[in-house]
Amino acid sequence: MSLPLFVQIRCKPGTTYKVADAIALKEIHSELYSTSGAFDLLVKIYVPEGEDIGMYLNEHLMGVEGIERTLTTQTFRVF
Repeated sequence: MSLPLFVQIRCKPGTTYKVADAIALKEIHSELYSTSGAFDLLVKIYVPEGEDIGMYLNEHLMGVEGIERTLTTQTFRVF
C-alpha cells in the first residue's frame, strides 16, 4: 500500500494558476489546493509502490515551470 506525500509548493510571483494547471494536467495527484502562508499550493501525491520517492518527484513534478521551492512531508501511518 502506498502512503501519501504532501508537497507544499512556492511559486514564482504571478505563476500560481499556471503551476496548478500544469500539475493538474499531469494527473499525478489525488488532491491539489491553493493555500495561504509561506507556500502557494499543497499537493497530495500517492507515489506508486516500489518507486523511488525522490526520483518520482523529480521526474513528474519538479520540471513544472514556475515552481520556486517545495517542502515534502512523507507520511507513515493513518490514524
